[in-house]
Amino acid sequence: MKLIIAIVQDEDSSKLLSKLMQKGFGVTKLATTGGFLRAGNTTLLLGVDEDRISEAIHIIETVCKSRKQMTAATTGINNITHGEYAAFPMEVTVGGATLFVLNVEQFLKV
Repeated sequence: MKLIIAIVQDEDSSKLLSKLMQKGFGVTKLATTGGFLRAGNTTLLLGVDEDRISEAIHIIETVCKSRKQMTAATTGINNITHGEYAAFPMEVTVGGATLFVLNVEQFLKV
C-alpha cells in the first residue's frame, strides 16, 4: 500500500474529490494555504493499493491542469525599513498538483 499526498489548488479540489470517489478511492481532505501566493489550496491524503497507483495519478493529472494567473507582486522602494512597497502585476503558473507517494508499512482502521 502507498500513501499519496496531493496538494492541489482549491479550484480543482471539488472536481478531483468527486472523480476519485467515483472510482472507489478513499480520500481525506485537509484545507491548507500555499506560501508563495498565500492562496487556499487543498491537501488530499489517499491510501492506495500498489496496483492502483497509476490510476490515481492519472485522475489527478487529468483534473489538475496548470494555468496562468495574474497576481500583484510587491517590491521594496528605497529603504525597506520604512515599509514602503510598490505592487506590480506578475503572471504566474498556478494549478497542477504536487504529489508525494510514500510507502505505508501498516494500515489500520480502528
